[in-house]
Amino acid sequence: MVIGTLFILLFALMLIGVPVAVSLGATTLITSFLFTDMDLMGISSKIFDGLNKYTLMAIPMFILAGALLSRGSSAMRIINFAKSLVGHLPGGLPIAAILASIIFAAVSGSSPATVAAIGSVMYGAIKQAGYNEQFAIGTIATSGTLGILIPPSIVFIVFGVTADQSIGKLFMAGVIPGLMIGIMMMIATYFLAKRSGFKATKPATFKERFTAFKDSFWALLIIVVVIGGIYGGIFTPTEAGAFSVMYAFFVSFFIYKDTKYKDLYRIILDSAQTSSMIFFIIANAMLFAHFLTDEQIPQHITQLILEANVGPLMFLLIVNILLLLMGQFMEPSSVVMITVPLLLPIGIALGIDPIHLGVIMVVNMEIGMITPPVGLNLFVASGITGLSLKQVIVASLPMTGILLIGLMLITYIPEISLWLPRLMYG
Repeated sequence: MVIGTLFILLFALMLIGVPVAVSLGATTLITSFLFTDMDLMGISSKIFDGLNKYTLMAIPMFILAGALLSRGSSAMRIINFAKSLVGHLPGGLPIAAILASIIFAAVSGSSPATVAAIGSVMYGAIKQAGYNEQFAIGTIATSGTLGILIPPSIVFIVFGVTADQSIGKLFMAGVIPGLMIGIMMMIATYFLAKRSGFKATKPATFKERFTAFKDSFWALLIIVVVIGGIYGGIFTPTEAGAFSVMYAFFVSFFIYKDTKYKDLYRIILDSAQTSSMIFFIIANAMLFAHFLTDEQIPQHITQLILEANVGPLMFLLIVNILLLLMGQFMEPSSVVMITVPLLLPIGIALGIDPIHLGVIMVVNMEIGMITPPVGLNLFVASGITGLSLKQVIVASLPMTGILLIGLMLITYIPEISLWLPRLMYG
């Protein structure tokens, strides 16, 4: 009765347009009042306790660092470097857009920011090179999803806090899956372009490539410094977030000198608004998770699954279907916060590594970013190109298929996710 009321009320509120965070909080309050003796006066302290986690401080830091670099010329420099490497291939410019998205994902940690930064520059260039607009925007919208898989990733931080898992291990677990999916996209783009009649051109000279690398060096260095610092034991992921802000500020204002002090207010305000939205979701989701734990709902569901003799392979298939459906309607952090308390105990009972489960969840959220009706990347891509939402959705379908293939490989070959964390952490 409690479980049914809880989830029916939650999805009913979301269906009528109530924001996810408010739906989570209201559902918990109403269900607690009706079915339990939970001290409602103590709920506010539970909300603040949920946010009182040192690791969560990394979220606004990485958001601000990404905003600082996105506003300046870092994206353009990364794009020029990518073009110098692969621009001569059939499909060279779309492939360069994918490569630039992979690199920028490791700078920003945000999927919409990656689409906006790379797409605003590459869309026009790809069209001018003779590619149709659907081919151009489909490539950019889907490759931008790598922003939440390749570290540093805000969604991995949310999962790590919710599941009480190492953020460092999660970051490392996202590297090979992110590169694998990116390479699969580039290979598919190469053959699609070749089939469309595009031919290879003269490759850039070593001097041109070195010049492009030199121009983008300071933007690329943040990847080495931040990720290398975490895995070298120099600083924690939270400290890495703080360092990335200082580094991004220094590069934008004193090296590239393409960001003005008058821009700083808007950059900080936009970052604060994004961070506030995420923290409001986290606070209410923590309350929701606390209620689930108090009522032992995850344990009951785990027992039902085990009694039904559902094996690990079938469970992972169910997880993928559930997350793909939820990702169509909800923001990634919301889905993670709602589902982890339910799915993680079952996964552990079935022998599934929590780090592997975290990567599966994030890849599902990638696909959710480009599937209607709430795929945020679709709206960003539509905004920067002027194409209708329907056109962007149709254009994204081929690469969405690549993402689904990648999801299946990552789901059923755990070593893709786990090999690097085990190598680094033992």
